[in-house]
Amino acid sequence: MVHNLSKQNSLMTEFISEIRNADIQKDRMRFRRNMERIGEIAAYEISKKFNYRNSEVVTPLGISNMNVLVEQPVVATILRAGLPLHQGVLNYFDRADNAFISAYRRHHKDGSFDIHLEYVASPDLENRNLILCDPMLATGQSMVMTYRSILQKGKPKSTHIVCAIACTQGIEYVKRNLPTGIEIWVGAIDEELTAQAYIVPGLGDAGDLAFGDKS
Repeated sequence: MVHNLSKQNSLMTEFISEIRNADIQKDRMRFRRNMERIGEIAAYEISKKFNYRNSEVVTPLGISNMNVLVEQPVVATILRAGLPLHQGVLNYFDRADNAFISAYRRHHKDGSFDIHLEYVASPDLENRNLILCDPMLATGQSMVMTYRSILQKGKPKSTHIVCAIACTQGIEYVKRNLPTGIEIWVGAIDEELTAQAYIVPGLGDAGDLAFGDKS
């Protein structure tokens, strides 16, 4: 299931417009904070899918019966671009366990590229709720490779993929290659993907915009 969070007017569309804006992008701190805000909104929406239990909360004046989460999820991110988005999700699931995966494109002279995955640090995922963060879902290859890799840590009972911007082609690739029931939460969906696998209009390289150019 795909949840396009920009289908209705909300602050999500405001934050998406700012991370796309070439002038506002020059402020790295604002770019990172907007990614964080997008993660916070996604986390709030995902929280509605989890299980809750009734709990008695002692206030200074009495007792209040409130519904609280049964368990915290595991929040995972693809380094390095996913860190601000990850932080936004973690701001709301502030007692969550965390996982980190290094996946990157290795480009060749002919313009093609391969996805390489070199590092996975994760808690046990067996029967856990997993939230997997990556700001851009372009071809979908790195997301599929990442998910398959972290299955060595156990099979989650639910998986939620969070992206700021996704391409239709990448969404379809993920849907074809990952188990049914995985939910994708995205701030905006673009139709075009270039030959170099960049989303158009997209926003550029999220990692470079957040942390600076890489050599």
